[in-house]
Amino acid sequence: MVENQHLDLEEIVRDSFDEDELNQLLTRLTELEPAELALALESMPLEQRLNCWLGLAPEDQIEALTHMRVDARENIFKQLDDIQLKTLVEEMEVDALLELLDELPQRLYDYACSRLDASQRRWLETALTYDEDQCGRYADHDLLILNKNARVRDAIRLFQTIPDDAEYQDTLFVIDRTGRYAGQIQASSLLGRASHLPIEGFIDEDSPVVDGQLDLDQGSEIVARSGYTALAVVDADGKLLGRLSIGEALENVRRSLESQFMHTAGLDEEEDLFAPVLISAKRRAVWLGINLLTAFLAAWTIGLFEATLQQVVALAVLMPIVASMGGIAGSQTLTLMIRGLALEQITEQTYMTLLRKEMGVAAINGVLWSVVIAVITYLWFGDWLIGGIIGLAIVINIIIAAVSGVYIPRWLDKLNIDPALSGSVILTTVTDVVGFFAFLGLGSLFLLA
Repeated sequence: MVENQHLDLEEIVRDSFDEDELNQLLTRLTELEPAELALALESMPLEQRLNCWLGLAPEDQIEALTHMRVDARENIFKQLDDIQLKTLVEEMEVDALLELLDELPQRLYDYACSRLDASQRRWLETALTYDEDQCGRYADHDLLILNKNARVRDAIRLFQTIPDDAEYQDTLFVIDRTGRYAGQIQASSLLGRASHLPIEGFIDEDSPVVDGQLDLDQGSEIVARSGYTALAVVDADGKLLGRLSIGEALENVRRSLESQFMHTAGLDEEEDLFAPVLISAKRRAVWLGINLLTAFLAAWTIGLFEATLQQVVALAVLMPIVASMGGIAGSQTLTLMIRGLALEQITEQTYMTLLRKEMGVAAINGVLWSVVIAVITYLWFGDWLIGGIIGLAIVINIIIAAVSGVYIPRWLDKLNIDPALSGSVILTTVTDVVGFFAFLGLGSLFLLA
């Protein structure tokens, strides 16, 4: 299945370069799901992307934009004139406005707001009271709501109004007369029930709810693990704001995982694959600059032992081994810690347990591989002293790497810095500096004494 999707995408992108195929291609694009349409457009270079996007119907254009990465849709906005942008926002609903808020010029946002009716304006105003990473901002208003005093026939009638293409609409959300959330009702629980019965007896009051102030990633995890197709999103007073469906939750989880993966390389998950060269170069230059500074720090450490290296050339040959072993050991611990923090498996009470465990693992592996490397070094250079020095340096560096792998994510998390973004840069610096200092320091101490 995945292979077929890949082949279809490859064909779509190829056809986007052929003007004779454009009309047929647009027909195929409109048959895609919004997320698939966005992916197809993001896979095209900027010129082909704009041509295809402009050929879509306004509602398809908006659907595609709301599912595209921020950078990709910004690159579309930059190529539109004021008339095209104004025509676009005339078709926007509240949920699209919220998604595109940061990319729309203020004058166009104001124009779009002026076209909303009173209920839509209240929805927008309520959503904007929440931060851009909170569930309340993105609560879906496309849900079935029923008063607590209604009867089964009212619920059935409401279910019958659902369009055929509606998703995750097997749940009724029940409120009391003040608008407070009372629970949800699954469609299956009403099957075969007498139409005159009150719905109050079928309300699932134990279903989880999502606090509107909760982080979107956390709320998505709650929905994904709940076993329900959608959960209610409520405000601080318990009033129903909307819902968070399993489809949206899983998409948020996917984006979060992609973000973590991209951050490990110092990249932004919102970056457009075909972004202009200068923009991409500017973004990546920051992390290359940071890496350069850390490289100079490691080089400075090596420079402290210039006299030792001149007299014992073997140390220069063996230095990369010490740094590499520490870097690999530290990255293993760092990866486990970042995953544990992301899954909220790590607490203040478990840090010391994790530290002791990782130090134990580091000590065992450090001793094991230091012996192996010491023997290989002796066979290579015929000097047991050099073998012992590199073995001891590797034990020291692997243990320090394990400690750093535990504590670096913790410190960064407390500073509200994503450990996946900068943890590996800091860890590499620590293992390089400690490894070189331990190895060359021991070499100076024992070989030049």
